[in-house]
Amino acid sequence: MESYDVLKEAITAVGAKSVAADMSVSSSLVYKWCEPKEGEDAGGAVNPLDRLDRIYQLTGDTGPISWLCQRAGGFFVENPPPKQKSDGPLLPVTQRILREFSELLEAVAKSLENDGQVDAKEAEKIRREWEDLKGVAEGFVLACEKGRYGENG
Repeated sequence: MESYDVLKEAITAVGAKSVAADMSVSSSLVYKWCEPKEGEDAGGAVNPLDRLDRIYQLTGDTGPISWLCQRAGGFFVENPPPKQKSDGPLLPVTQRILREFSELLEAVAKSLENDGQVDAKEAEKIRREWEDLKGVAEGFVLACEKGRYGENG
């Protein structure tokens, strides 16, 4: 899905005029954000998503993206870099996912066993384990999408 498609879908729900009024921009600008940009030299507006993407491309900093994800009630997690070799047989890969999940549960249990609460340091450990689990699981899903566990994988 292209950025203009994402914006069009989101803006259609509330109306371009409403978005324009709230953002103090013209309705025509909002409509332009929801249309494909035709060529590099074409007139028209670069939409906010493309601008955010350009900031990321220029800086390599995921901070603005992470901030936006937090504003939407989520977290930004980078996909793990693709591996050169196959991830190996399916069983060891799924065992690794279970091991990571076990490490997450262990971090939660250890944080609760002394005082029944999770302090800031313990929360950081839980977050690291959660990110590790998500990374391993994402690597597995990517391998599945690339057909590594299919007939020809």
